[in-house]
Amino acid sequence: MDCRDLQFHFARPRDAQALALMARDLIETGLGWTYQPRRISELIHDPETVTLVARDAGQLVGFAVMTFGDERAHLILLAVRRTHQRRGIARRLLNWLLESASVAGVASVHVELRASNRPAYLFYRMMGFAETVHVPGYYRGRESAVRMLRMLRPPGLTTATWQPPVGPR
Repeated sequence: MDCRDLQFHFARPRDAQALALMARDLIETGLGWTYQPRRISELIHDPETVTLVARDAGQLVGFAVMTFGDERAHLILLAVRRTHQRRGIARRLLNWLLESASVAGVASVHVELRASNRPAYLFYRMMGFAETVHVPGYYRGRESAVRMLRMLRPPGLTTATWQPPVGPR
């Protein structure tokens, strides 16, 4: 399958149930279920959060959720169904979010992942993220996390707003 044939768009409120089930089965396995449909629905409706989905023939196959702040963004969730992994879907979802964060003037994007999730760690490294810290017991006291960061611009540096040129005097 060529991932260029997939459809990528913003999540709709009716996607909350399917996204919550994917989060439970692909991200939160063994940790309990915190990203239940209501919480996913709140993220979809949050004006500071972008929730993207990827569909293959109408079936939801991947999604990403990122909250945007003034200086930093937080990648909350990113998952692709096992049947569709290693086809560039996660890369396309994340690239869209990184580009959006850059255009919005965000300085850095942050993510946490299970310390034991080597494929995710390698993926984020490939996407330009650097490890910042290990957090023991981050996931409900059961599993450590790795925090990673991708700098998009130096923090505190603001871009100048365009001004029309001053005419001849």
